[in-house]
Amino acid sequence: MAVITITSDWNKNDYYLAALKGRILSNCPEATIVDITHQVLPFNNAQAAFILRNCFRNFPEGSIHLICVNTESSADKHHIVIKASKQFFIGCDNGIFGLLLDEDPEEIITLKKDTAAPGSFSELYVFADCACNIIRKKKWQEMGSPAKSFMKQTPMRPTIDDSTINGSVIYIDSYRNAITNISRDLFERVRKGRPFDIFVRSNYYKINRINKNYSDSSTGEMLAIFNALGLLEIAINCGNAADLLNLGVNSVLRIKFYD
Repeated sequence: MAVITITSDWNKNDYYLAALKGRILSNCPEATIVDITHQVLPFNNAQAAFILRNCFRNFPEGSIHLICVNTESSADKHHIVIKASKQFFIGCDNGIFGLLLDEDPEEIITLKKDTAAPGSFSELYVFADCACNIIRKKKWQEMGSPAKSFMKQTPMRPTIDDSTINGSVIYIDSYRNAITNISRDLFERVRKGRPFDIFVRSNYYKINRINKNYSDSSTGEMLAIFNALGLLEIAINCGNAADLLNLGVNSVLRIKFYD
């Protein structure tokens, strides 16, 4: 199966997505095109990386992921192809791959400058053609030159000491739940079985237990839960946590453990 996914910050009402799909299908009619999302905030590398990194491993080996976010190339930001986890990623070397991948790539190719698109629509010409070359098992490496590394943007990490974790919100999902960068493993490692308080927006809101299910709390009640990704999430049962609690990406929360 030839799978090409598209992640973009385009609005579906624009022509960009239809044009890209049309070019892919004209050159590779056997391709299966999967829309991951087209609602990434404009130029938001972190949001695009969070969405893609948490779903790409569910795709079959050999899948090709087009990252159509913040793709304008420059003297120090080239278009690249990365092979990692037995899948392919095509995008701009602007730091996004450091947020997306945990492991070292199997192969990195910097695409030739003479493959640059007329105008600014590189996804339509460069990305689509490169993806079809991979599907047709052509020597896609010949579209560029080998590279040893890529630009790495460092993700936000929690800070910890013996009795405190300071974390932040890294993603707001479609239910308006606030997903943080605090993992279950980190929480339990610092907790060591101790009671705790989770302070949301400084000391304004406080939670002192972790739910197993959203329904463990009453409708409209604020709660904390570890989601399917193993990350701490602040939510309101059948409610809208981000808006009601005034939470957004980079909002701070603190966990205090008591002896």
